[in-house]
Amino acid sequence: MGFTEAVRTVLKQKYATFSGRASRSEYWWFMLFCLLALFPLMIVAFVLAFATSGGGAPSPIHYTVVIWMLFTLAILLPLISLQVRRFHDRNISVWWFLALFIPSFIPYVVLVTVPVTIVISMLPGTEGPNKFGADPLRPERSAEVFA
Repeated sequence: MGFTEAVRTVLKQKYATFSGRASRSEYWWFMLFCLLALFPLMIVAFVLAFATSGGGAPSPIHYTVVIWMLFTLAILLPLISLQVRRFHDRNISVWWFLALFIPSFIPYVVLVTVPVTIVISMLPGTEGPNKFGADPLRPERSAEVFA
């Protein structure tokens, strides 16, 4: 799966799909898209901030925060659904994702939960179908183990 196919799949086909599996390429290409999308947003925010700067006008930080929050709100649901499907690819339940996601709002605990989530996302998925669906890399492979 390439860059454009991954972005199209996550944003159009599986915007809020929490079932099924997501391959590593789909996950990491979409993460790259999110990172690359932030740069133009920040440039636009700074241009708007400096173009309208004057007496009593909001600072560039205000524009940056507003644009960052709007982007985050637009992309939050696809990011969570993609992360859940990535956990499913590893044959890990959504409850484990919640067990890592919720404590990540606690200071210093995030230093453990985020690296664990990243490592799980980096590991290859289970080969063949698992309880969450067919293998996204080889969907034609059957579930027969000892045929």
